[in-house]
Amino acid sequence: MIQSDDIATLSDGAAKSPAAVFEAINAIATRRVAAGLVTVMRHIEAEQMVERLYSSVPSAYPVGGRKLKRDSAWSRHVLVEHRVLVSAGDEALKEHYVDHATITGLGLHSCVNVPLVSQGQCVGTMNVCAPQTEWSEDDLTLVRVLGLAALTGVLALAR
Repeated sequence: MIQSDDIATLSDGAAKSPAAVFEAINAIATRRVAAGLVTVMRHIEAEQMVERLYSSVPSAYPVGGRKLKRDSAWSRHVLVEHRVLVSAGDEALKEHYVDHATITGLGLHSCVNVPLVSQGQCVGTMNVCAPQTEWSEDDLTLVRVLGLAALTGVLALAR
């Protein structure tokens, strides 16, 4: 669950800039759920695409990278239905991500995608990949709270 030092870290980041809040999210996710990759994406609905605004591993996932997200199980679940998606294990990664080999090549075996929703519209996603395949309810709650912080950064960048 979220802790007071997590809130202080997020508050400090949010007071500075969207990039600083994204860095704060990464620091917390790394410390608390052993994240090996954190990304924040903007959803460009008209183009059925997501664009990377932040990456904790820019060598593999550079900022500015785009992915087409047309009608798929992933896009329906996350972008349309606004539901958190947990892809736990290499088979689940293969099912949901065309870049699964890159993810597993980083030693990561699961991913949690959190839709970032404002005024009924999915404006982006925050994604946390980790080496473990098991996520506790507390872990998922923490990641969802981090998604709320990521939403503030995405909305600030949209202004």
